[in-house]
Amino acid sequence: MSPSRNLKRVSDTLWELPRQGAMRVPGRVYASEELMAELRDDPSLDQVRNVATLPGIVGYSLAMPDIHWGYGFPIGGVAAFDPEDGGVISPGGVGFDINCGVRLLAVTGVKEKKVREHRGELGRALLEAVPAGTGRGGPLKLKAHELDQVGRGGARWAVERGFGGPEDLLHCEEGGCAAWADPEPVSADARIRGYDQLGTLGSGNHFLEVQAVEELYDAEAAARLGIDAITVLIHTGSRGFGHQVCDDFLETMQKASKAYGIELADRQLCAAPFLSPEGQAYFGAMGAAMNFAFANRQLVTHRVREVLARMFGERAEARVVYDVCHNIAKRETHAVGGRERELVVHRKGATRAFGPGHPMVPEAYRALGQPVLVPGDMGRYSYVLLGTARAGAETFGSCCHGAGRRLSRNKARAAARGRNIKKEMAARGVSLQAASLRGAEEEISDAYKDVADVVDVVVRAGLARPVARLRPFAVVKG
Repeated sequence: MSPSRNLKRVSDTLWELPRQGAMRVPGRVYASEELMAELRDDPSLDQVRNVATLPGIVGYSLAMPDIHWGYGFPIGGVAAFDPEDGGVISPGGVGFDINCGVRLLAVTGVKEKKVREHRGELGRALLEAVPAGTGRGGPLKLKAHELDQVGRGGARWAVERGFGGPEDLLHCEEGGCAAWADPEPVSADARIRGYDQLGTLGSGNHFLEVQAVEELYDAEAAARLGIDAITVLIHTGSRGFGHQVCDDFLETMQKASKAYGIELADRQLCAAPFLSPEGQAYFGAMGAAMNFAFANRQLVTHRVREVLARMFGERAEARVVYDVCHNIAKRETHAVGGRERELVVHRKGATRAFGPGHPMVPEAYRALGQPVLVPGDMGRYSYVLLGTARAGAETFGSCCHGAGRRLSRNKARAAARGRNIKKEMAARGVSLQAASLRGAEEEISDAYKDVADVVDVVVRAGLARPVARLRPFAVVKG
């Protein structure tokens, strides 16, 4: 059945896929009428339905307005499972790039005009300092026991070795460390793939952007966050280490699904009960990959600081505003059906968006709500939002994570054929430095929804409130 045939509009920003067949809960999609017009016959809506068939799911199978097709779960998907009711954990609900996320730095001690004037040189220096590209490693080589330390310590491991200061950890989701992480189930193959990848960017949609604060929607909140004129946005994750963890456990979970009698609407949804040995092994290994990503962004932060100091003097500083996860599963407490329940919340291409007063928001920001960092495409803009109590009530404290792809990578390259992408970017005032021309072609603005449309939906739906819009002028891509 086409997803569009049974789609009901709940409000101007919310649509429902009623229960049918094996669905245990309805599906819900946040989208404007214009965005939904593009989605109506998209297979990602089938994926929302498929997720709703998994054991122990509560509330709704949710999707944010940046939804697009992914492995098993849609990208932009959110789903929560109750372990006490047979709730599962699924690698497809996290994705291959475990804790792919973004970190925002606020730059002070140098004027915007000076940074803009040197944007080409700055971009080239950043590309040299932060290795980028498919499979590319960096100068730091770690032994197996050191990777285990990274897997347990996350960003703290990097700080303890001089790559930043303890104040950086105060502004990271989970304090930059998944306390439940267990490197023991991580395979030798994952260690081999990750041994030289800390402090690297990777490829695909990962990037480093130097940005100007283009517009403030809430000047007081921006001041509290320390956002002024110049920012740096870092988007990278757990690299080959996390990819291999996912790959390994997909095989484990295929067997577990059969062993526990879990009927799958799609084999890519393979899962195990969260409290089973297989579920706990994946949760621990995923936590180790999550910590690898936190450490990775911490090392990239250190390299960015070195470049800024070298180019603009020691007064140029970059303070961590916040670091958020986009691909993760966590144990969190949420009210469902009038009572508090401890759930396993999967966010795949979605950002945690807890509201003001939530105890898991860093103390410095608790009165504001959690910062939500929403990157757009390399030619337009990104947003800083704040989570809300309504997100906590409706979406398990979740919000969008980016623009969302409109074109596949193959179609994007076809659209870019014959064009000079660097020249087009320069015409927009953006210096593009890319490790691969092919990679840059896959990331053209045409390949993405306009993130302003996505943000508009979550703001009107009450899932977040806007603080600032940031426009890039130097972009580094893998």
